[in-house]
Amino acid sequence: MKRALVTGGAGFVGSHVVDALLGRGVQVRILDLLTPPVHDGKLPDYVSTDAEFIRGDVRDPACMRSALRDAHYVFHMAAYQDYLPDFSTFFTTNAASTALLYELIVAERRDVELVVVASSQAVYGEGRYRCGRDGDVYPGPRSEEQLERAEWDHQCPECDGTIEPGWTGESVMAPHNSYGLSKRDQDEIAVKLGARYRIPSVALRYSIVQGPRQSFRNAYSGALRNFTVQLGSGVQPLVYEDGAQLRDYVGVRDVVRATLLPLDRPAMQGSSFNVGGDRSVSVLELAGLVGRALGRASEPRVSGHYRVGDTRHIRSDVSRLKSHGWAP
Repeated sequence: MKRALVTGGAGFVGSHVVDALLGRGVQVRILDLLTPPVHDGKLPDYVSTDAEFIRGDVRDPACMRSALRDAHYVFHMAAYQDYLPDFSTFFTTNAASTALLYELIVAERRDVELVVVASSQAVYGEGRYRCGRDGDVYPGPRSEEQLERAEWDHQCPECDGTIEPGWTGESVMAPHNSYGLSKRDQDEIAVKLGARYRIPSVALRYSIVQGPRQSFRNAYSGALRNFTVQLGSGVQPLVYEDGAQLRDYVGVRDVVRATLLPLDRPAMQGSSFNVGGDRSVSVLELAGLVGRALGRASEPRVSGHYRVGDTRHIRSDVSRLKSHGWAP
């Protein structure tokens, strides 16, 4: 029987990956620290008792060594994401833990058949835009001065003309925050060290994942969580900027299917793939959808407020993953 290690397996996406692996007859071991803001220190009830559980830190060599024991597959789902400026935690948890994983596999000659790492859409920063004169362009983050003037939309970095948001493929990574930078490093560690040491590896760049088991304690869960909390409390949903920001949401079950796909598609090895919903929704539209779903329709309040570092539009092109038989 095959055995899999799922780091972060008590979390939102990780726990669904655990369930899917168990459903395939794979023995599963979970390594999770159960830390805030996602957890309250207790193992959630939804975590399957059919999986072995180790409480430990992916940054700790002893914990990782123990968790890797006899594993054929590794699904590295553990991650740190927050709005706090503790930059070192992003890199030690997201990138250094991935380097440690490969270090142990190589140094101890582990017989690992596949590593899948959970990367992120955040590696793209502002993503791809199209300029009528200059073609594909990749603008940098908007300045605080621009946002203060309510200049929400990007202009072409080459000609200063109007540009339209496109669908971002896997070719250009341009992160501009600590989370995105750490995920870019994780992504490259997996693909490049995997290739160098002949460890079959795949990096999956998730868009905004939504679904059951999402932590409502974690502010990083995004606009859907915020609108649900606000409407549930009888508060008019607050929309930043002008509400026209485009986002790409994908259901957790679709993400899990993509995450297990490399088990059956060896041709995916050695590459990174976008995992998204293949359609975009504005933040204003999302607020309306949440209100109707809760039966508490309330006109969103377009505040004109902003958060420095927020992406204006981002949508992932999933055509490469679809070529391997997956669709959201």
